[in-house]
Amino acid sequence: MSIACDSTSKARASEFFQSKGYAVTDAKQLPAEAMAQLFTAARTHNGWLDREVPDDLLELALDYAKWGPTSANCSPLRVIFVRSPEAKERLAPAMSAGNLKKTMAAPATAIIGYDLDFPELLPQLYPAADARSWFVGNDALIEETAFRNGTLQAGYFILALRAVGLDAGPMSGFDKAIVDAEFFRGTRIRSNFLINIGFGDAAKLYPRGPRLAFEDMAKIL
Repeated sequence: MSIACDSTSKARASEFFQSKGYAVTDAKQLPAEAMAQLFTAARTHNGWLDREVPDDLLELALDYAKWGPTSANCSPLRVIFVRSPEAKERLAPAMSAGNLKKTMAAPATAIIGYDLDFPELLPQLYPAADARSWFVGNDALIEETAFRNGTLQAGYFILALRAVGLDAGPMSGFDKAIVDAEFFRGTRIRSNFLINIGFGDAAKLYPRGPRLAFEDMAKIL
């Protein structure tokens, strides 16, 4: 198995298009600096600078993320941003030992949830068809669709956080039952994972791990 590191991939897209005789603008490719910020230079952060995250940046990132595609525009992602000391105290009992300290130190933590009541909004979100009727009486389909598309939207959100200049530390390692009871009581929203958010402290990063090469991930048939 071959492993690719980020240093080998930073210029591959530009080189590919140039080798084919395409201008970058023909392919609508983002500048290399933007691709690095989103992907190759971005890291999963565990330590944070003592710098406040403005509310408007969190709102902007989520506003970008909501435009990513979901099945029938179902949009099941729901987010609670934990910022205040009081909210952190409510979250702390749910955290695993390895995640507690860094989560309490993060300027913000996003609780990523998915809403099992998403079909109720489909007449508004997807008026092209009677999409709500697809889910009536089918709890398994509701769960599958909400979890898949909520996770997909959360991936968009991580990239959107990076796009607006923030760093992210997505993680599991928490008690979902505690989080759901504390933050989603009285709803049909279920927690999926957490994202610590802030301005990352590069001095606290681990050495970057390698990534799988294309041939280890995919086949073209």
